[in-house]
Amino acid sequence: MTKAGKNFVLGIFAGLICFNILAWLAVFDLSKPKFLEVNFFDVGQGDAIFIETPEGRQILIDGGPGSAVLEKLGREMPFWDRTLDLIILTHPEHDHIVGLIEVLQRYKVDYILWTGIKRETAEYKEWQNLIQKEGAEIIIAQRGRKIFLCDKSIEPELQYFIEILWPFENLEGQEVKNTNNSSVIARLVFGERSFLFTGDVYKSIERKLAKEGIYLVSDVLKVSHHGSKTSTSREFIEAVSPRMAVIQCGKDNRYGHPHPQTLAILEEFGIKILRTDLHGDIKIISDGINYVFSNF
Repeated sequence: MTKAGKNFVLGIFAGLICFNILAWLAVFDLSKPKFLEVNFFDVGQGDAIFIETPEGRQILIDGGPGSAVLEKLGREMPFWDRTLDLIILTHPEHDHIVGLIEVLQRYKVDYILWTGIKRETAEYKEWQNLIQKEGAEIIIAQRGRKIFLCDKSIEPELQYFIEILWPFENLEGQEVKNTNNSSVIARLVFGERSFLFTGDVYKSIERKLAKEGIYLVSDVLKVSHHGSKTSTSREFIEAVSPRMAVIQCGKDNRYGHPHPQTLAILEEFGIKILRTDLHGDIKIISDGINYVFSNF
């Protein structure tokens, strides 16, 4: 056989092997139980939360302060998958936005939800540039918006979704004094279980939500502002009544997060505390009735 012929046969053989591997990976994926997975990534001093639904929809809330989120996504997603259904930027601060810029440079995104507020920083300008190039549908966060993560034709009690609780009004194009307090607050409802994501809002916003009588009860609370003493008021914890609290912060961070006062309040209410600085990546899996957690 000629050299060209041998190369042709080897090419076909290699192609068959690749096809066989992909087929087995597909079978393996189909055989996996279909649960909701919520991953609180350890990305240092910042937030990055990856959600995957039973149907395989993928949502990323914030991206942390650097490129660590890319390695985390690479571990959770198949190597050939370079798409995300939804990105949520809670607020355009360095420790939430920079990782999302890295993600936008490498992934195709269908929808982007954020407040649309204005900032004068280099990363904000890069974010604006990239979302314009991305061509994703932009959703401006405002109380009352609900993003269904399943087919809306199924029975209402079986539907699951993300609902926006804060901000109350449309902030698009506005400059705000306190960017942290403009953070998107969202509640993920999945069957009988629920998760509350709070960005970096301060106690004043927490108390406002509780005073307004907004339904906040959630099984898992993403503690606001990395466990800073600026957040986690008793009134808010009473309203949310979580069983578990997740604090995303970096090891030996210069801010002293989480603050002893925050930990004391959570302990006072008997809430189980999980921390990325101590436990690393935290995964919570639910079937809509029960839930379990693990760290990697």
